[in-house]
Amino acid sequence: MTVDAVRTDSWVALLRGVNVGGVTIRSADLAEVFRSIGCTEVRTVLASGNVVFTDPEQAPGAATTDTRGALKLRIEQALAEAFGYEAWIVLSHQRALAEVVGAYPWPETEQVQPYVMFSSEQASLDALLAYAETAGDQPDRVSPGDGVLYWEVPKGSSTDTPFAKESSKARFKPHLTTRNLRTLRKLL
Repeated sequence: MTVDAVRTDSWVALLRGVNVGGVTIRSADLAEVFRSIGCTEVRTVLASGNVVFTDPEQAPGAATTDTRGALKLRIEQALAEAFGYEAWIVLSHQRALAEVVGAYPWPETEQVQPYVMFSSEQASLDALLAYAETAGDQPDRVSPGDGVLYWEVPKGSSTDTPFAKESSKARFKPHLTTRNLRTLRKLL
């Protein structure tokens, strides 16, 4: 889907740490939490904490940093109350997500997994990029994007490479979430 074909009034929430590490959330329950706080046209994608929705009070095109932050906080608080965990999300306009997907820097092949890393703190992305640039000869590739890192890793080694191990360290856990490029396309 092209950026121009994406709706301008839709949001995407990417939940961090859902259905891994003991935090299990059914898609139907997740959608209900979004509806309970006034979101409409709620659609969950896969079972890994991906939600597309509209918010009648907060159109993406009219969002300011303050109102966007308020929407993010409202969602995180509702998730924490409903599911009893410290919720953290990446909140993006669907159009901005389409731009991130469209800017993926490498051709896709069957031998690799294409990922996009999101963080609530640019410093985490900067630290991971610096690590990748100084780590020497690695099987993965990392490239900066607009508020994201693009990461390509050989299939079957998404948790085994030095970069994968670095990105999974505890210091990044509260700030970082990663999605496969194919999953992100389903959110458009």
